[in-house]
Amino acid sequence: MFKPLIFYIGLRYTRAKRRTQFISFITLTSVLGIALGVTALITVLSVMNGFEAELRERILGMTSHATITGQDGKLDRWRQLDQTVKNYSHIEGAAPFINGQVMINADRRVSGTMLRGILPEFEPEVSEVADKMRTGSLSQLVAGDYNIVLGAELAAYLGVIVGDKITVISPQINSTPAGIVPRMRRFTVTGIFQVGMYEYDRNMAIIHLDDAAKLFRLGDSVSGLRLKLDDLFDAPKIARSLARTLYSEGYRVSDWTQAHSNFFRAIKTEKRVMFIILLLIVAVAAFNIVSTLVMVVTDKRGDIAILKTQGLSSASVMGIFIVLGGVIGIVGTLLGTVGGVALALNVETIVPAIEQFFGVQFMAADVYYISELPSKLNWADVYSIAGMAFVLSLLATLYPAWQASKVNPAEVLRYE
Repeated sequence: MFKPLIFYIGLRYTRAKRRTQFISFITLTSVLGIALGVTALITVLSVMNGFEAELRERILGMTSHATITGQDGKLDRWRQLDQTVKNYSHIEGAAPFINGQVMINADRRVSGTMLRGILPEFEPEVSEVADKMRTGSLSQLVAGDYNIVLGAELAAYLGVIVGDKITVISPQINSTPAGIVPRMRRFTVTGIFQVGMYEYDRNMAIIHLDDAAKLFRLGDSVSGLRLKLDDLFDAPKIARSLARTLYSEGYRVSDWTQAHSNFFRAIKTEKRVMFIILLLIVAVAAFNIVSTLVMVVTDKRGDIAILKTQGLSSASVMGIFIVLGGVIGIVGTLLGTVGGVALALNVETIVPAIEQFFGVQFMAADVYYISELPSKLNWADVYSIAGMAFVLSLLATLYPAWQASKVNPAEVLRYE
């Protein structure tokens, strides 16, 4: 089979003779370094993609794509507004809510928490909390019965289960002959939910909208209207359009990107920084090719001189060593890509196995938003990482190849 001369010689130099075993070892080290760097970069970016997707899904499972509130923090005539916004083309669901900070007391345990009043029949239109119930159901929240649903971590902290009584203490005050005292109401725990995020499982409780209105003295008003949109990524555009429509009525419209903008911006910044740091590891491994090729050039000076006397041009000599370095880069990149893809696709299986084997937990639920290690492989990231690793490998070959092309046959062969 026909092989161009420079490719044939370049590939031939990848197979070491007995006296160049050390060069082969350095070459193998360069290949493994590139492979390890590419594997780490693909795996880490996949995990960070998984974190971002998982956090977005869990956060939006409890919060709304968009929210309508009044100028003074209260929303009157919400039923009429509900009918109006449901006729808007991009809105798939709407549900009223009342939010307020309270203290919850159970025996000797007290915890501050966010109390949310909802209508159980409306809530599934805008959130997934009904699907996250461990015990009980939202339908047990009946107006006037003063039932309450707690997050799993909050219930565990308070030491309560379904059927227990707890006391909810509101910042609203009552004036009595004994003085000013906070408003308190006894509730019965009828359900426990778990969405998998410590922020909500530990710091949220849910009651019926009418009970919340009485507790916070809102009358027929609510805190706002939560909306579910047909495309959450178009939330800013849809929210702006809706805000222009409702501006004359004094309503304010916000979307999930505003409520969590700093959080997701921090994730993207961290992902970008991690990409740069890990790319530097790939760069260091790629530039190990420089030392490998310099040693090969030194070892092959005699061969280079003979080839030049046979009429091989300096450009062809450069090509030989670019091919040699390119082979190292290709092999390392391919190995790293295969290893990174395989690891990224199996992170959710490998990490729990390691945790179980060593008896450790890498991500404690009370410290991190997510206690599992998610992974989402993005093929665009894989292609860009592999391409950059190969380009860095080729760049690393230029200086040694240029040095090889400058070999003077007369000087090298003078004493041969």
